[in-house]
Amino acid sequence: MVEKDENEKEDEKQEDEKSGFFHAVKDFIHDVGEKIEEVVGFGKPTADVAAVHISSINVDKADLVLDLVIKNPNPVPIPLIDINYSIESGERKLVSGLIPDAGTIHSHGEETIQVPVTLAYADIKNTYHDIQPGSILPYRVMVDLIFDVPILGRLTLPMEKTGEIPIPYKPDVNVEKIQFERFSTEETVAILHMKIENKNDFDLNVNALEYEVWLGDVNIGGAELPKSATIEKGGINFIDIPVTFRPKDFGSAVWDMIRGRGTGYTIKGNVDVDTPFGAMKLPISKVGGTTKFKKKKDCDGDDDNKD
Repeated sequence: MVEKDENEKEDEKQEDEKSGFFHAVKDFIHDVGEKIEEVVGFGKPTADVAAVHISSINVDKADLVLDLVIKNPNPVPIPLIDINYSIESGERKLVSGLIPDAGTIHSHGEETIQVPVTLAYADIKNTYHDIQPGSILPYRVMVDLIFDVPILGRLTLPMEKTGEIPIPYKPDVNVEKIQFERFSTEETVAILHMKIENKNDFDLNVNALEYEVWLGDVNIGGAELPKSATIEKGGINFIDIPVTFRPKDFGSAVWDMIRGRGTGYTIKGNVDVDTPFGAMKLPISKVGGTTKFKKKKDCDGDDDNKD
Protein backbone atom coordinates (compact mmCIF):
# COMPACT_ATOMS: atom_id res chain seq x y z
CA MET A 1 0.00 0.00 0.00
CA VAL A 2 2.85 2.33 0.85
CA GLU A 3 4.54 1.60 -2.48
CA LYS A 4 1.28 2.34 -4.33
CA ASP A 5 0.85 5.66 -2.59
CA GLU A 6 4.36 6.69 -3.47
CA ASN A 7 3.83 5.66 -7.12
CA GLU A 8 0.62 7.66 -7.30
CA LYS A 9 2.35 10.69 -5.87
CA GLU A 10 5.12 10.29 -8.39
CA ASP A 11 2.60 10.09 -11.25
CA GLU A 12 0.78 13.15 -9.98
CA LYS A 13 4.06 15.00 -9.73
CA GLN A 14 4.91 14.10 -13.32
CA GLU A 15 1.44 15.18 -14.48
CA ASP A 16 1.82 18.48 -12.69
CA GLU A 17 5.22 18.99 -14.25
CA LYS A 18 3.81 18.23 -17.73
CA SER A 19 0.87 20.51 -17.17
CA GLY A 20 3.11 23.26 -15.93
CA PHE A 21 5.37 22.78 -18.92
CA PHE A 22 2.48 23.02 -21.41
CA HIS A 23 1.08 26.07 -19.66
CA ALA A 24 4.51 27.66 -19.78
CA VAL A 25 4.84 26.89 -23.51
CA LYS A 26 1.32 28.21 -24.16
CA ASP A 27 2.02 31.38 -22.23
CA PHE A 28 5.33 31.76 -24.04
CA ILE A 29 3.66 31.41 -27.46
CA HIS A 30 0.94 33.85 -26.44
CA ASP A 31 3.50 36.35 -25.19
CA VAL A 32 5.59 35.93 -28.34
CA GLY A 33 2.45 36.41 -30.47
CA GLU A 34 1.58 39.59 -28.61
CA LYS A 35 5.15 40.84 -28.96
CA ILE A 36 5.11 40.08 -32.69
CA GLU A 37 1.78 41.88 -33.07
CA GLU A 38 3.12 44.84 -31.10
CA VAL A 39 6.36 45.02 -33.05
CA VAL A 40 5.15 43.99 -36.48
CA GLY A 41 1.65 45.50 -36.14
CA PHE A 42 -0.54 42.85 -37.73
CA GLY A 43 -4.22 43.61 -37.44
CA LYS A 44 -7.55 43.35 -39.19
CA PRO A 45 -8.20 45.59 -42.19
CA THR A 46 -11.20 47.92 -42.08
CA ALA A 47 -13.55 48.84 -44.89
CA ASP A 48 -16.66 50.86 -45.65
CA VAL A 49 -19.05 51.54 -48.54
CA ALA A 50 -18.22 55.22 -48.72
CA ALA A 51 -20.68 56.11 -51.49
CA VAL A 52 -22.94 54.80 -54.23
CA HIS A 53 -22.81 56.92 -57.40
CA ILE A 54 -25.24 56.87 -60.33
CA SER A 55 -22.85 57.21 -63.27
CA SER A 56 -25.63 57.10 -65.89
CA ILE A 57 -29.35 56.42 -65.90
CA ASN A 58 -32.17 56.21 -68.44
CA VAL A 59 -35.49 54.41 -68.85
CA ASP A 60 -33.71 51.10 -69.54
CA LYS A 61 -31.02 50.83 -66.90
CA ALA A 62 -29.00 52.49 -64.17
CA ASP A 63 -25.22 52.20 -63.98
CA LEU A 64 -24.00 52.45 -60.39
CA VAL A 65 -20.51 52.64 -58.93
CA LEU A 66 -19.81 51.43 -55.39
CA ASP A 67 -16.89 53.21 -53.71
CA LEU A 68 -15.28 50.79 -51.24
CA VAL A 69 -12.70 52.43 -48.94
CA ILE A 70 -10.26 49.85 -47.46
CA LYS A 71 -7.54 50.44 -44.86
CA ASN A 72 -4.66 47.99 -44.32
CA PRO A 73 -2.85 48.55 -40.98
CA ASN A 74 -0.30 45.81 -41.65
CA PRO A 75 3.34 46.25 -42.73
CA VAL A 76 2.83 43.93 -45.69
CA PRO A 77 0.34 44.00 -48.58
CA ILE A 78 -2.74 41.82 -48.15
CA PRO A 79 -4.59 40.10 -50.99
CA LEU A 80 -8.27 40.89 -51.52
CA ILE A 81 -9.46 37.44 -52.58
CA ASP A 82 -13.11 38.10 -53.46
CA ILE A 83 -15.73 40.82 -53.48
CA ASN A 84 -19.29 39.53 -53.08
CA TYR A 85 -22.06 42.10 -53.56
CA SER A 86 -25.83 42.24 -53.80
CA ILE A 87 -28.46 44.98 -53.98
CA GLU A 88 -31.87 44.35 -52.46
CA SER A 89 -35.09 46.27 -52.01
CA GLY A 90 -37.04 44.84 -49.13
CA GLU A 91 -37.04 41.09 -49.71
CA ARG A 92 -36.40 41.50 -53.43
CA LYS A 93 -32.93 40.84 -54.79
CA LEU A 94 -32.29 43.26 -57.64
CA VAL A 95 -28.77 42.22 -58.64
CA SER A 96 -25.79 40.29 -57.25
CA GLY A 97 -22.29 39.42 -58.35
CA LEU A 98 -18.79 38.21 -57.49
CA ILE A 99 -15.45 39.80 -58.35
CA PRO A 100 -12.64 37.24 -57.84
CA ASP A 101 -8.97 38.12 -57.34
CA ALA A 102 -9.87 41.74 -56.67
CA GLY A 103 -6.28 42.89 -56.16
CA THR A 104 -3.91 43.70 -53.31
CA ILE A 105 -4.16 46.39 -50.65
CA HIS A 106 -0.82 48.11 -50.06
CA SER A 107 0.83 48.03 -46.64
CA HIS A 108 -0.16 50.76 -44.20
CA GLY A 109 -2.37 52.15 -46.93
CA GLU A 110 -5.89 53.29 -47.71
CA GLU A 111 -7.39 52.57 -51.10
CA THR A 112 -10.72 53.11 -52.82
CA ILE A 113 -11.91 50.29 -55.02
CA GLN A 114 -14.74 51.07 -57.42
CA VAL A 115 -17.22 48.30 -58.22
CA PRO A 116 -19.49 48.91 -61.25
CA VAL A 117 -23.02 47.52 -61.02
CA THR A 118 -25.82 47.69 -63.59
CA LEU A 119 -29.53 47.54 -62.75
CA ALA A 120 -31.53 46.44 -65.81
CA TYR A 121 -35.04 47.77 -65.28
CA ALA A 122 -36.69 45.29 -67.66
CA ASP A 123 -35.38 42.36 -65.60
CA ILE A 124 -36.50 43.99 -62.35
CA LYS A 125 -40.01 44.82 -63.62
CA ASN A 126 -40.45 41.38 -65.18
CA THR A 127 -39.45 39.70 -61.90
CA TYR A 128 -41.26 42.01 -59.49
CA HIS A 129 -44.54 43.21 -60.98
CA ASP A 130 -45.27 45.52 -58.05
CA ILE A 131 -42.37 47.80 -59.07
CA GLN A 132 -43.89 50.48 -61.27
CA PRO A 133 -42.15 52.80 -63.76
CA GLY A 134 -41.78 56.30 -62.36
CA SER A 135 -41.40 55.11 -58.78
CA ILE A 136 -38.52 55.63 -56.34
CA LEU A 137 -37.08 52.39 -55.00
CA PRO A 138 -35.35 52.11 -51.61
CA TYR A 139 -32.34 49.80 -51.73
CA ARG A 140 -29.70 48.20 -49.53
CA VAL A 141 -26.21 47.44 -50.84
CA MET A 142 -24.47 44.52 -49.10
CA VAL A 143 -20.80 43.77 -49.72
CA ASP A 144 -18.51 41.05 -48.31
CA LEU A 145 -14.76 41.58 -48.69
CA ILE A 146 -12.66 38.43 -48.25
CA PHE A 147 -8.98 38.94 -47.31
CA ASP A 148 -6.02 36.66 -46.68
CA VAL A 149 -4.15 38.31 -43.79
CA PRO A 150 -0.78 36.94 -42.56
CA ILE A 151 -0.98 35.33 -39.09
CA LEU A 152 -4.72 36.11 -38.84
CA GLY A 153 -5.66 34.01 -41.88
CA ARG A 154 -8.77 34.43 -44.03
CA LEU A 155 -11.11 37.22 -42.93
CA THR A 156 -14.51 38.36 -44.20
CA LEU A 157 -15.58 41.97 -43.70
CA PRO A 158 -19.32 42.60 -44.25
CA MET A 159 -20.56 46.10 -45.14
CA GLU A 160 -23.81 47.69 -46.21
CA LYS A 161 -25.30 51.00 -47.29
CA THR A 162 -28.84 52.15 -47.97
CA GLY A 163 -30.25 54.66 -50.43
CA GLU A 164 -32.87 55.31 -53.09
CA ILE A 165 -32.89 54.89 -56.85
CA PRO A 166 -35.55 55.92 -59.38
CA ILE A 167 -37.22 53.80 -62.04
CA PRO A 168 -37.55 56.58 -64.65
CA TYR A 169 -40.62 56.84 -66.86
CA LYS A 170 -40.61 58.75 -70.13
CA PRO A 171 -42.77 61.90 -70.19
CA ASP A 172 -46.10 61.76 -71.99
CA VAL A 173 -46.38 64.31 -74.82
CA ASN A 174 -49.29 65.67 -76.84
CA VAL A 175 -49.56 68.48 -79.37
CA GLU A 176 -52.57 70.42 -78.12
CA LYS A 177 -52.80 72.68 -81.17
CA ILE A 178 -50.75 74.18 -84.00
CA GLN A 179 -50.91 77.96 -84.24
CA PHE A 180 -50.15 79.81 -87.49
CA GLU A 181 -47.60 82.61 -87.20
CA ARG A 182 -47.16 83.16 -90.92
CA PHE A 183 -48.72 81.26 -93.82
CA SER A 184 -47.84 80.90 -97.49
CA THR A 185 -47.68 77.95 -99.84
CA GLU A 186 -43.91 78.34 -100.03
CA GLU A 187 -43.20 78.65 -96.32
CA THR A 188 -45.38 78.51 -93.27
CA VAL A 189 -44.24 79.28 -89.76
CA ALA A 190 -46.26 77.79 -86.93
CA ILE A 191 -46.02 77.09 -83.21
CA LEU A 192 -46.68 73.62 -81.81
CA HIS A 193 -48.20 73.90 -78.34
CA MET A 194 -46.89 70.72 -76.73
CA LYS A 195 -48.12 69.40 -73.40
CA ILE A 196 -45.59 67.39 -71.37
CA GLU A 197 -46.79 65.30 -68.44
CA ASN A 198 -44.32 64.07 -65.82
CA LYS A 199 -45.39 60.61 -64.64
CA ASN A 200 -42.46 60.21 -62.24
CA ASP A 201 -42.48 60.49 -58.46
CA PHE A 202 -39.75 63.15 -58.70
CA ASP A 203 -39.41 66.58 -60.33
CA LEU A 204 -37.94 67.07 -63.80
CA ASN A 205 -36.01 70.24 -64.56
CA VAL A 206 -36.04 70.51 -68.36
CA ASN A 207 -32.76 71.83 -69.77
CA ALA A 208 -33.11 71.09 -73.49
CA LEU A 209 -35.43 69.46 -75.97
CA GLU A 210 -34.44 67.68 -79.18
CA TYR A 211 -37.35 66.82 -81.45
CA GLU A 212 -38.48 65.83 -84.93
CA VAL A 213 -42.05 66.25 -86.17
CA TRP A 214 -44.17 64.59 -88.85
CA LEU A 215 -47.50 66.07 -90.00
CA GLY A 216 -49.34 63.30 -91.74
CA ASP A 217 -46.62 61.43 -93.58
CA VAL A 218 -44.46 64.49 -94.19
CA ASN A 219 -41.40 65.11 -92.05
CA ILE A 220 -41.27 68.83 -91.30
CA GLY A 221 -37.92 68.48 -89.53
CA GLY A 222 -36.94 69.41 -86.05
CA ALA A 223 -34.36 71.20 -83.98
CA GLU A 224 -32.72 71.40 -80.61
CA LEU A 225 -34.72 73.77 -78.48
CA PRO A 226 -33.08 75.07 -75.29
CA LYS A 227 -35.82 75.31 -72.71
CA SER A 228 -35.62 75.68 -68.98
CA ALA A 229 -38.72 74.63 -67.09
CA THR A 230 -39.57 72.57 -64.05
CA ILE A 231 -42.25 69.90 -64.22
CA GLU A 232 -43.21 68.79 -60.75
CA LYS A 233 -43.80 65.12 -60.00
CA GLY A 234 -47.14 64.11 -61.47
CA GLY A 235 -47.40 67.60 -63.01
CA ILE A 236 -47.95 69.08 -66.48
CA ASN A 237 -46.15 71.83 -68.35
CA PHE A 238 -46.55 73.38 -71.79
CA ILE A 239 -43.74 74.10 -74.24
CA ASP A 240 -44.09 76.04 -77.48
CA ILE A 241 -42.11 74.59 -80.38
CA PRO A 242 -41.56 76.67 -83.54
CA VAL A 243 -41.77 74.77 -86.84
CA THR A 244 -41.32 75.83 -90.45
CA PHE A 245 -42.64 73.82 -93.41
CA ARG A 246 -43.83 74.16 -97.01
CA PRO A 247 -47.58 73.45 -97.37
CA LYS A 248 -47.17 72.51 -101.04
CA ASP A 249 -45.26 69.41 -99.89
CA PHE A 250 -48.47 68.13 -98.30
CA GLY A 251 -50.60 68.20 -101.43
CA SER A 252 -54.36 68.32 -100.82
CA ALA A 253 -53.95 67.22 -97.18
CA VAL A 254 -52.78 70.68 -96.18
CA TRP A 255 -56.13 72.23 -97.16
CA ASP A 256 -57.95 69.77 -94.93
CA MET A 257 -55.73 70.89 -92.09
CA ILE A 258 -56.30 74.54 -92.81
CA ARG A 259 -60.06 74.03 -92.98
CA GLY A 260 -59.91 72.67 -89.44
CA ARG A 261 -60.37 68.99 -90.19
CA GLY A 262 -57.22 68.19 -88.28
CA THR A 263 -54.17 66.16 -89.09
CA GLY A 264 -52.30 63.23 -87.71
CA TYR A 265 -48.91 63.94 -86.24
CA THR A 266 -45.89 62.12 -84.87
CA ILE A 267 -43.27 63.65 -82.62
CA LYS A 268 -40.10 61.93 -81.47
CA GLY A 269 -37.05 63.12 -79.62
CA ASN A 270 -35.35 63.42 -76.26
CA VAL A 271 -35.57 65.76 -73.33
CA ASP A 272 -32.52 66.53 -71.17
CA VAL A 273 -33.51 66.91 -67.55
CA ASP A 274 -31.94 67.35 -64.14
CA THR A 275 -33.41 65.30 -61.31
CA PRO A 276 -32.62 64.73 -57.62
CA PHE A 277 -30.74 61.64 -58.84
CA GLY A 278 -28.64 63.36 -61.48
CA ALA A 279 -28.96 64.27 -65.16
CA MET A 280 -31.05 62.09 -67.46
CA LYS A 281 -31.92 61.99 -71.15
CA LEU A 282 -35.49 60.72 -71.45
CA PRO A 283 -37.18 59.83 -74.75
CA ILE A 284 -40.38 61.53 -75.83
CA SER A 285 -42.65 60.11 -78.51
CA LYS A 286 -46.19 60.35 -79.74
CA VAL A 287 -47.34 58.33 -82.74
CA GLY A 288 -50.85 58.58 -84.17
CA GLY A 289 -51.84 61.78 -82.41
CA THR A 290 -54.30 64.22 -83.97
CA THR A 291 -54.37 68.00 -83.77
CA LYS A 292 -55.79 71.02 -85.58
CA PHE A 293 -54.38 74.17 -87.09
CA LYS A 294 -55.66 77.41 -85.64
CA LYS A 295 -55.12 81.02 -86.52
CA LYS A 296 -53.34 83.11 -83.94
CA LYS A 297 -56.46 85.15 -83.12
CA ASP A 298 -58.41 81.92 -82.61
CA CYS A 299 -55.75 80.73 -80.18
CA ASP A 300 -55.89 84.06 -78.36
CA GLY A 301 -59.63 83.60 -78.09
CA ASP A 302 -59.11 80.14 -76.60
CA ASP A 303 -56.79 81.58 -74.00
CA ASP A 304 -59.32 84.24 -73.11
CA ASN A 305 -62.04 81.65 -72.72
CA LYS A 306 -59.81 79.63 -70.39
CA ASP A 307 -59.31 82.68 -68.21
